[in-house]
Amino acid sequence: MSPHDHSEASAQTLNGAEVLLRILEEEGVDVIFGYPGGAVLPIYDALFKQNTIRHILVRHEQAAVHAAEAYARSTGKVGVVLVTSGPGGTNTVTGLMDAKMDSVPVVCLSGQVPVPLLGKDAFQEADIVAITAPITKKSTIVKTPDSLASIVRDAFKTARSGRPGPVLVDLPKNITTSPAPLPPISAKQPAEAPQKTISSKSISDAIAALETARRPLFYIGGGLVNAGDEAVSLFRELAAKTGFPVTSTLMALGAFPASHAQSLGMIGMHGAVEANMAAHECDVLIALGARFDDRVTGRVDAFSPHSFKIQADIDPREFGKIIPVNVTLEGDLTETLRLLLQSWGDRSAPDLKTWWDKIENWRDVKGFSFEQSHEPHAAIKPQYAIRRLHQLSQERGKETYVTTEVGQHQMWAAQHFGFEKPAHWLTSGGLGTMGYGLPATVGVQIAHPDALVIDIAGEASTLMNIQELGTIVQYRLPVKIFILNNHYMGMVRQWQELLHGSRYSQSYSESLPDFVRLAESFGLKGLRARHVGELDKVITEMLAYDGPVLADICVAEEENCYPMIPSGAAHNQMLLGPDRVYGGAELTEEGKHLV
Repeated sequence: MSPHDHSEASAQTLNGAEVLLRILEEEGVDVIFGYPGGAVLPIYDALFKQNTIRHILVRHEQAAVHAAEAYARSTGKVGVVLVTSGPGGTNTVTGLMDAKMDSVPVVCLSGQVPVPLLGKDAFQEADIVAITAPITKKSTIVKTPDSLASIVRDAFKTARSGRPGPVLVDLPKNITTSPAPLPPISAKQPAEAPQKTISSKSISDAIAALETARRPLFYIGGGLVNAGDEAVSLFRELAAKTGFPVTSTLMALGAFPASHAQSLGMIGMHGAVEANMAAHECDVLIALGARFDDRVTGRVDAFSPHSFKIQADIDPREFGKIIPVNVTLEGDLTETLRLLLQSWGDRSAPDLKTWWDKIENWRDVKGFSFEQSHEPHAAIKPQYAIRRLHQLSQERGKETYVTTEVGQHQMWAAQHFGFEKPAHWLTSGGLGTMGYGLPATVGVQIAHPDALVIDIAGEASTLMNIQELGTIVQYRLPVKIFILNNHYMGMVRQWQELLHGSRYSQSYSESLPDFVRLAESFGLKGLRARHVGELDKVITEMLAYDGPVLADICVAEEENCYPMIPSGAAHNQMLLGPDRVYGGAELTEEGKHLV
């Protein structure tokens, strides 16, 4: 329905559910991820009667939010979730918190008992507004039909404006069944707040620091990807003009090409030696859409101790929250980058040869190195499996999106699968949600039906939302699930080995399903590689198959993810292996952690 048809719609008698769908159309929504129940049946009935908005039936409400998150992140649109009251709403909590931590625009529409029953412990009543208030940008309930349109419209504006994030709208059943008005779009309220003007003095101060830097470093975060393609393009231009090295957080992988000569790769706990050492030794650090997360900084009092720090962010609450900074650039990152480029002007890139020579020495440490035997029956190293997955998928020439679960496999994917484009890497960063990757493939594949979509997973995380195999098959989504199966909660096992004296308390999964037979029972193709000699054949068959595949890759159980900055260590103190330490630190006998 086009906006100019609202006068005709207003003349009709519409109930709240129909008004809701009209507003979703108005907001450009073309897909909803959801699960029905009694409190939202009027909305599902209205969905049945229209053909504009597609509904994807997940198998669990948490999965609906993760699918909507991935849809939003890979398209730049707002993801939409529809769930019923009570457990329907409470099952979204993990997903909503995940979206809040990673700044993903999602609108969650939750059903609720009728307004007269609120507060009376009615069947499947839960105060979802109070429950989700701390983990959303806004959480509100519609208590009158007259307020429905304005509340839903405001939810979309709030979700995508400023720093993006999730918004919940609670919909009592009697609101969706009662007649409700549909005011014209011009009646939207409140009005958009004016964009904050970026301080010209801050821009000047930043440029002054950049042009005098001898050891500069760009540190880019997920906010750059969230800012959109134009911001990414402007940053790449700025990086080219300055010639500065670039390091990326986990959430920003792909915003700067992994193969680029200026790329130092990922910074942080499992980041590259050259990235962490450059951050420690730089004299000017330019943080763009990055929030100095503890997984990046290591010990806060030792983070980048010699640098003049510049931080650009749309959210002023991030300034100085963790690391004190010298210059703040508050505002939309696209505009910030445009102003920095204009101010840099025709300046030549400075001579940074001494700095680059130092960086090359750190690169020569080869912190991501590993040894893979190529005897046919040798154990598969997980790093090697991901590198071969990357190489063979690139040979197919298809647009490729990668989701992950959370754990060792996530870090190995970040280290060894090279990302060249933004928003093609979708992972749970802030909350670290096991079970994210499988439903995320649903959202990405729905948004990009012709793309190659791969979930790089661990067996423990996969089981968190394994029921979504049913969703994948129902909608004929040709996703590929690539499980690095080591029978452990791998990162938990690694920490127990390195920090808790190899006491493996409750991290081993003695009884796992036969993933191949499990996949086949859902209707997917199941494959397995037990030895390195079988790996390429399995990956090739998985990628060539025109349908969903689950590949069970049996990897070396004892492998650890290095480099690693142990908890409490500075970010220039890294374990590079069982007996390799970098940064002048020492290992203790008990726990083998850096001190």
